[in-house]
Amino acid sequence: MLVKGHYSLEFETVRDTFAALFEDRQERGAALCVQVNGETVVDLWGGTSDKDGTEAWHSDTLVNLFSCTKTLTAVAALQLAAEGKLALDAPVAQYWPEFAVNGKASITVRQLLCHRAGLPALRDLLPAEALYDWPVMTAALAAERPWFEPGTAHGYAAITYGWLLGEVIRRVDGRSPGRAIVDRVVAPLGLDFHIGLSDSEFHRVAHVARGKGNPGDAAAQRLLQVTLREPEALSTRAFTNPPSILTSTNKPEWRRMEQPAANGHGNARSLAGFYQGLLEGQLLDGEWLDELTREHSQGDDLTLLTPTRFGLGCMLDQPTLANATFGMGPGAFGHPGAGGSVGFADPHTGVAFGFVTNTLGPYILMDPRAQKLARAVAQCL
Repeated sequence: MLVKGHYSLEFETVRDTFAALFEDRQERGAALCVQVNGETVVDLWGGTSDKDGTEAWHSDTLVNLFSCTKTLTAVAALQLAAEGKLALDAPVAQYWPEFAVNGKASITVRQLLCHRAGLPALRDLLPAEALYDWPVMTAALAAERPWFEPGTAHGYAAITYGWLLGEVIRRVDGRSPGRAIVDRVVAPLGLDFHIGLSDSEFHRVAHVARGKGNPGDAAAQRLLQVTLREPEALSTRAFTNPPSILTSTNKPEWRRMEQPAANGHGNARSLAGFYQGLLEGQLLDGEWLDELTREHSQGDDLTLLTPTRFGLGCMLDQPTLANATFGMGPGAFGHPGAGGSVGFADPHTGVAFGFVTNTLGPYILMDPRAQKLARAVAQCL
């Protein structure tokens, strides 16, 4: 497999580890970018980007990064807080009055940010096309009652996070959610990252497909069994209502929509650049970065059915859990996306890391491919 790009010679092991991914014949395409203290030491890509495996992955190939998008959304919300336009501990209903019904009057913006609001899913089944209708989805969430008492537990809001926080951002900022987040977080750093992709960029987007035959780890198996056997469970509803959530990734309407929990399109370079921007204080000052990365939720996740640990819109490292460590240092923070892509920063080593793939793995939190690459980076430092 021909791997393209460049790397500093002391990171040759990382290049070899990346090339070894393609020994698996199912591996389609991927890219890796690593910055250390602001210097790009690894920028590699390889494999194929199209459905049929005939189009090479290019230096500017984009891919759906799923939940990697959430941290950019959280940073935009914290910027609004830093500007005094949004108060983290104010009720969401202060900015979104319709939200106050069904036991939600006291839910705070902070609880939305750290998955403690009790709104990871919608109970009443919606039609597939509702996924693309912002007013329908936000109205449904405004009318929903919490699945658990807000503030007492946490349950990962896999996709509802985008409508909940996106609507708060929209009402406070005045721009559409994708536009507001891109203008605030992406544009200042010059990143190639999109929430609401224009049709003119579609030719650059990699086709995403699942790998076959890998059952994943115990956490993945547990979640799969619940979604197969318990249609009304919180976990099932979180990923299957509307039913189009799991089948839309390659559709034009998914690419065009602005769903800031799950449909950011970018590349490894944009993820590493975003986390480097955070480490350098370009997006948030120290006080607000501390707020982003301070532990807010920890323990059994009522949605993912595995222990998770969150700051505000970012996942925090759990070094003792194989499926929940970034593989770098205990202070690392970032966010994985469904299927294997991940972006994170390790303040201790100054590493900003981005890995993206269009071969979806079955893991719930961290994908072993990304962890292997991160460990290789750590060994080279």
